[in-house]
Amino acid sequence: MGCGTMGTGIAQQIALCGFPVVLYGRNLQKVQKAVEKIRASLKRSADKGRMPQEEVEPAVARITVTDHLEDIAGADLVIEAIAEDLALKQEFFEKMDALCGETCILASNTSALSITKIASRCRFPGRVIGLHFFHPVAAMKLVEIVMGQQTAEDTYASARDFCEKIGRICVRLNTDAPGFIVNRVLFAYFLECVHIYEEGIASKEDIDTAIRYGLNHPLGPFRLMDMGGLDTFPSVCASLQQIDEARFACPDSVKKLREEGKFGDKTGEGWYRYGK
Repeated sequence: MGCGTMGTGIAQQIALCGFPVVLYGRNLQKVQKAVEKIRASLKRSADKGRMPQEEVEPAVARITVTDHLEDIAGADLVIEAIAEDLALKQEFFEKMDALCGETCILASNTSALSITKIASRCRFPGRVIGLHFFHPVAAMKLVEIVMGQQTAEDTYASARDFCEKIGRICVRLNTDAPGFIVNRVLFAYFLECVHIYEEGIASKEDIDTAIRYGLNHPLGPFRLMDMGGLDTFPSVCASLQQIDEARFACPDSVKKLREEGKFGDKTGEGWYRYGK
């Protein structure tokens, strides 16, 4: 569910591992373009010797596109990867709950929102779970499996089994605490780096260089924020403010970039400008 960066990446990984996928989006043309992006991504991997050339087209052929919600009715697992908006997710889950059979697992790729709240309008909240993949999905092996208050143990067991079959490394969160594990730690790190920048202590370029070579990180924090997308940054901060309102407040410089439509890699400009 959703043909943006995360939805496309998840669909690609599942298809590559031999499973049939229905990729849903509200605009069929955008969904079709997402499949072309998947084909291009797989071809690049094949050209670099990371996978056989002959596996590219069979993987793409496993993906069916649709803009009709009814086409998900026969699914065993639905993974939602739409915008980080609680009301929108609740609406989608209510519709999926009505459409899909009782044994179908309904999973959200939310990076910070409560699985319990997402499931609150479902008839069968025991089958709702969080499967938080990381960007880029092809390279990032981790999936945070997040339990809601009513998530059933057999839902967890089946979801974990599936994630392991598509080559993911899984960790379990017993409660759907804001930000889960990774984003709670990551955003504390991001925010401190932004504070250093806003206080005029150092430029974003020098902060990135310091973190890369001082902590041996492959990317600096500002480059990583651009890669992850600044459009979702304030919503993750808002979720984390349930822990500590002041500590996780979204910085003004991030709000300004978002208001200007500068989301990072996906728009060609964020903290840095890119060749798009």
